[in-house]
Order: sequence, then structure tokens, then C-alpha cells
Amino acid sequence: MSAVDPLSDVLRSVRLRGAVFFHVSCRDDWAALAAPARELGPAVMPGAEHVIEYHLVAKGAGWVAVDGEPPLRLEAGDIVMLPHGDSHVLSSAPGLAPIVDDGAWLLGMRDSPRPIPVTYGGGMFRPGERLPGNEASAVLLCGFIACDLKPFNPLIDALPRLLRLPAPSVGPWVAPVLEQAAAEWHAPRAGGAALLQRVSEMVFVDATRRYLESLPEPSRGWLGALRDRQLGRAIALMHGDPARPWTLEELGRRAGLSRSALHQRFVAFMGMPPMQYLAGWRMQCGARLLRESDANVADVALQVGYESEAAFSRAFKRATGLPPAAWRRGQAGGAPG
Repeated sequence: MSAVDPLSDVLRSVRLRGAVFFHVSCRDDWAALAAPARELGPAVMPGAEHVIEYHLVAKGAGWVAVDGEPPLRLEAGDIVMLPHGDSHVLSSAPGLAPIVDDGAWLLGMRDSPRPIPVTYGGGMFRPGERLPGNEASAVLLCGFIACDLKPFNPLIDALPRLLRLPAPSVGPWVAPVLEQAAAEWHAPRAGGAALLQRVSEMVFVDATRRYLESLPEPSRGWLGALRDRQLGRAIALMHGDPARPWTLEELGRRAGLSRSALHQRFVAFMGMPPMQYLAGWRMQCGARLLRESDANVADVALQVGYESEAAFSRAFKRATGLPPAAWRRGQAGGAPG
């Protein structure tokens, strides 16, 4: 069996959809308040279960802050992400009071060509306007990535509230791709919207991978478990063959741990036992099959390790709130692309 990459597995299954939404130009003292994703999401990515916001500092510098965390300095070329969708303030200096608005303008401009220009500075806030490049002391590209949380997404909880990638650690391919995205804004071309969407997705994947590589050992959580040799092996086994009737004994033996040691170690890292993780991943695999294939529910149940359609349907409803057939109809009728 070829090597399985659980991180790529999850990233594929939770349906990343991206968009570069705002081109923000700033001058003088400036501070912008970004609403929490649960409020902003319906305007920028309707129908998304979860929305992650990110910012690229294309020019100048600034600060980002969320409640309860120290502010972070951002330099040109840095990328910062808000994986949990926290409200946050971007500013030219820590502690500046942001301009607060009701967001009505955003709904009115939702269908405008993207990225939408916005200007801040000296107490000024002008949606739909962009400063000339030589007048802007700071320029940010602000994007969003939508993903599914249900039935099972172990990644989001494993990421920090603020995920900063300093410019030197950003992948060497990112800068030219983002420069191309900026060029698309200045001179729109056919296919530009698709390019901007893919840029957001690629940036998120790269940021997640680099965060995983930067984790100290040992680190708890799902990403920490992936880096642990024995737990990572157990997770890869479950991802590689979710329909197999795995037992703790077999998983432990193949991962190099006893049955009890695997259980204890898994719970210590992830807060759940291995069989609960397997059940969640089977639900996610089933959701993907329901969405992407024409297989009937009974066949989907067999493909993800359930001996009966009824048992799969009960588990799926517990995970999503809907029976498989109703969930599939909802995906076909209104899921975002």
C-alpha cells in the first residue's frame, strides 16, 4: 500500500474554497475592525459552514490583534490567518481604535469584481476606493477560505487563533503567485476569478503544512499526533483503509504500541480514543461519497465500513443532524462551489 498523507486527505475532504476579496490601501494612522467569520461569512462566502480569513501585507507594515492575545507585528510579505474566525483588528500601531461600521456596504458590493477596494486612514473609511500606490503607506490583500466542519474536520481545532507566516518562511512560490493575483486586480483577464480563488486555497495549504513542520515535539492535538511516529502511523492506517474492521489490537500492533498504550496515547494527544476518530473519519468519507458519487446510501455504507445502511444512517444523522439522503439533497441544492 502506498504511503497515506492524512493532512492532504482532510484538506481534500473538507472542500476548501477560496477568494481574494479585498484590496485594502492605508495611509496615516489607520485601524480596521474585521467582524467574526460567523457574521462576515454570509456576505463573503454564502452557504459556507466555516470561513477563515487571511491577510497578506503587500506593502508597508502593521499589526494584528485578537482579544486575549498579544498583538503581532506584520511586515511586508507576511501572511496572517485567523483559522477560528475570530474578530480582529488590523492597524498601523497597537491600541488604535478601529472604525466601526454596520457592514451594510458589503452586502451591496458582494457581487462587485474582486478584490473590492477599500481605503483606511486618518479616521477615514471609503469602501469602493483605492489609493494611488504612491500615496498608500500600507497595502493588504484580504482573502477568505471556506471549509466544511461537518461531519468531521479535525484540522481547524488543531490550528492556533492567529497563524502568522513571516515573509522568509513563506514558500518560494507564494510571492510570484500573489504578485500575479495583484496584477489580475489591476488588469482583469479571463479566468482571473478562478486564479484568485486558487491562490487563497494554495496559501492556506502551504501555511498549514509549514505550521505542522514548525511544531515542537511533543505537541498535542491532531497535528501533533501526525508528527508522532506511532500515532501518525495509526492515523495513516485508518485513512488508508477506513472500511477495514480495525481493532485496537491490530492498530496498536501495526503502529508499534500495545492496545492500552495506543488508547492512552491517542486520548492524551487528541482527547478521543482511536475508534472514535475512526468513526468520525468514516463519516467524512461517507459525506464525500454522497456528494461526489452516484452510489446509493447502502453502497456508501459498505464502502466506509458499515455492514448495514441503517447503522450508517444513524451514525451519519448523529454527526450531521440529517439522514444521508436528506444531506445529499441539501448539498446538491445549495452548497457553495
